[in-house]
Amino acid sequence: MTAPAPVAPSLTLKRRIKAPPEKVFAAWTQPELMRQWFAPAHAATLQAECDLRIGGRYRVLMHTEDDGRDHEASGVYREIVPHERLVFTWTWLNRPEEGETLVTLHFRSDGGHTLFTLTHERFASAQLRDEHSDGWSGALDKLAQLAEA
Repeated sequence: MTAPAPVAPSLTLKRRIKAPPEKVFAAWTQPELMRQWFAPAHAATLQAECDLRIGGRYRVLMHTEDDGRDHEASGVYREIVPHERLVFTWTWLNRPEEGETLVTLHFRSDGGHTLFTLTHERFASAQLRDEHSDGWSGALDKLAQLAEA
């Protein structure tokens, strides 16, 4: 009997954001908005690019204060349902050994608010998952501040 393949670590983060799904979705898909929040708590977004179409690419360049380094993420859009769902690959260009992962975002309207879920999967290790959980948590706090303003 063959042993089942190991399941790659994944993470899921949920937020209730005091803004409609259209506004939260726009923050993920408009470069001028992405530049205002798309980085962990201890980092700044230097550049953001977005070609919002199936097969289109995005790119985000961040600068972290703790180590003074730039970190660049890029990927390809796999699924786009405006204001409801966004699926894209995620690769760190300066850390290719981590491989390609997959991010799925869900946006659900809730009385003028958005019930938002981020699922990031296919991590090579639990340690990488945990590092991304910390990074995404800080970034989502920034996203909520932007969307709620």
